[in-house]
Amino acid sequence: MYQYKSEILRVSVKWFSDKANEKDIAELDELINKRAAEGWELATYDYMATSTQWAGAFVVTFRKKVAE
Repeated sequence: MYQYKSEILRVSVKWFSDKANEKDIAELDELINKRAAEGWELATYDYMATSTQWAGAFVVTFRKKVAE
């Protein structure tokens, strides 16, 4: 059985594009590595742009096996 944990990682403000940039990816890597050190495994992530196209976010879900 697994325990799941989801987090929102907001990306930097964009004025003309809703795409993630290198800084955003570096922050995502930092979060994944931080959680991995705590025993969490990346289960899934998704980049969610907003309709205004200036402030999107990653929704990141981790999982950890729990003793049964």
